[in-house]
Amino acid sequence: MKRNKKVTLGIVLALLVVAGISLVIFTQLRTPSTNEAANSTMSSQSSTQESSLPSSSSASSESSQESTEDSEPPEENPYEGTFELPIENASGYASIDLPIKEQADEDAETQETLSPGEAFQILQEDGDWWEVDYEGNQGWVEHRYAFINLPDVIPSAAYDNTNTYSSHYRSSGIDIPEVTNTSLYDSKTYNERLGEEEFIVPVLYTTAKKIYEAQSQALEYDETLLIYETFRPHSAQEKVYEQLSELADENDTVKAGADTPPWELFWFIDEGVSNHQEGFAIDVSLAQIEEQDTEFYGDYSVDVVKDYTEYQMPTPMHELSSDSTVFTSPVTAIDPGAWREAQLRPEMNQPALVLQEYFVNAGMTPLASEWWHFNDLEARDQVEDHESDGDFTLQETRNSEP
Repeated sequence: MKRNKKVTLGIVLALLVVAGISLVIFTQLRTPSTNEAANSTMSSQSSTQESSLPSSSSASSESSQESTEDSEPPEENPYEGTFELPIENASGYASIDLPIKEQADEDAETQETLSPGEAFQILQEDGDWWEVDYEGNQGWVEHRYAFINLPDVIPSAAYDNTNTYSSHYRSSGIDIPEVTNTSLYDSKTYNERLGEEEFIVPVLYTTAKKIYEAQSQALEYDETLLIYETFRPHSAQEKVYEQLSELADENDTVKAGADTPPWELFWFIDEGVSNHQEGFAIDVSLAQIEEQDTEFYGDYSVDVVKDYTEYQMPTPMHELSSDSTVFTSPVTAIDPGAWREAQLRPEMNQPALVLQEYFVNAGMTPLASEWWHFNDLEARDQVEDHESDGDFTLQETRNSEP
């Protein structure tokens, strides 16, 4: 009896154990583990975050769009004024001993006197005066006695001052000893305003305005002035004169071309002070524009000539002989209208005549002995009481963005 009770009790206990185990297994199957729940939660949050952020391709697209917008060139903004760029912050030079006044008044106290050739930065214009900065000081100068650097205000033109690195001077096609293919003076430097190396090409302020007018006409026909030289130091001119004189004494061909009536040697290179030293002359040719690029200087844009083809002219530049003459006989260089009565030589071809037209329309006068040379007689009259002797060289600019 007792044995049956024990057996029955054992069976009951075994059934309870089995039931308990089954319950635990069932619970585990129905309820995720803590790790699984956490993973599920993290997965859900990650999915939510990803849906609220741009996809990698979308972000890349927006970045590319921003980059494209950043790389877009600025809008063109040509300067509307006397030149292609403002005179403000351009480089100027004293052509004579130039007084700096406290005010824009000739009766004002003189602060200092600039030496001929000394550079300054132009700050502003007031009537006949420029306010300038010289070595950190400010004052006023009469601008009729001052040079302005052409590339600073007319960057569109082509500049090639061969006399600073390999002179073209010849006479009747014959090399001039110690002159041809030599550097006669140094006048090229880094131009901060333009952001590149450029020739220093100074002229009187009045003359610069006329040169810009000539360039404006040329640009209308997809042409450009090719400016070889404006100011020339007197020392360089003296050297050319002396060497050409000696050559003419020794060589009959050179003598016949450069020093035979009706022409004389001084018509091609003067021993004394010339219009180049005084700042109202230019040696220039004409070229067809092959390529232009828009350049930005400060807030302003200019279409700058990058490539060109010079037209075939009556002679190469700086051929010092009667082959380069414009008229059949000499014409006074100080009468603005005398050349109109002169007879043109048949060798004056169409490009040379077009170049002449541009400068005559701008108010300058052709020189009878050189197809490339033009004078500004108005500027000459303005400085006749204080003319530059050109006894200096120009090797620096003092300028900045306009």
